Amino acid sequence: MDDLRIVVTGSAGRMGRMLVKAIHDTHGCKLVGALERQGSVAVGEDAGLLAGTGKATVKITDNPLEALLNADALLDFTTPANTVELSGLAAQAKLVHVIGTTGLSDDDFAKLAAASRHAVIIQSGNMSLGVNLLAALIKQATAALDTDYDIEIVEMHHRHKVDAPSGTALLLGEAAALGRRVSLKEKSVRVRDGYTGERTDGDIGFASMRGGSVIGDHTVILAGNGERLEFKHIAEDRNIFANGAVKAALWGKGKKPGFYTMSDVLGV
Repeated sequence: MDDLRIVVTGSAGRMGRMLVKAIHDTHGCKLVGALERQGSVAVGEDAGLLAGTGKATVKITDNPLEALLNADALLDFTTPANTVELSGLAAQAKLVHVIGTTGLSDDDFAKLAAASRHAVIIQSGNMSLGVNLLAALIKQATAALDTDYDIEIVEMHHRHKVDAPSGTALLLGEAAALGRRVSLKEKSVRVRDGYTGERTDGDIGFASMRGGSVIGDHTVILAGNGERLEFKHIAEDRNIFANGAVKAALWGKGKKPGFYTMSDVLGV
């Protein structure tokens, strides 16, 4: 079977370099393209050398059409605007588009859904295998326990993170809402400040902390009368996200166009 030909966008960034390394270390796939934003000082550099994996003979370019010309899949941990733009190109080229970008709006998701009519879109707020298994457990737990158990989600990330709540916190919140068969949009509480009154029955609360170099800590609390369950995931190495993304791309090879998540990849 031929290797899966993969392009990495944002290839000069920290996550992009990890994706290049994950491709290099994974049997059955190879790097064929590397993208960066226009004006990046990395344009023209060898993507493998920049990632520390040795010469890859793949030069970083700011031309998406050039990078995607001979590709099967695209790994994308960039910005919502860039992701939406690339999803259109992925649809035209009928690629597997793996999306780890966070901060996507409802309008962004609508555009990704449109692109998924022609491309295999695999999107997740977190590509970690552990986080997605945790989400499946949260869904089961909230389905089993009624609203006497209050749901609170606490997350902490490094001081440079620009969106809140994190994509992972929202992924876990969505899992909790699915278990309860409610809409996360209608039940989520993002901010508490001042005199808020008592907690509303059925709310799903979020608390976000930022500081230092924390990769990502997430805790889902189910607080009942007399007992409390806590489900926790601690990310200790960003490579878990890159490895999960490559696994997703390999899974997507040969699949019918559609919108998929890491739950589909893991079969949970």
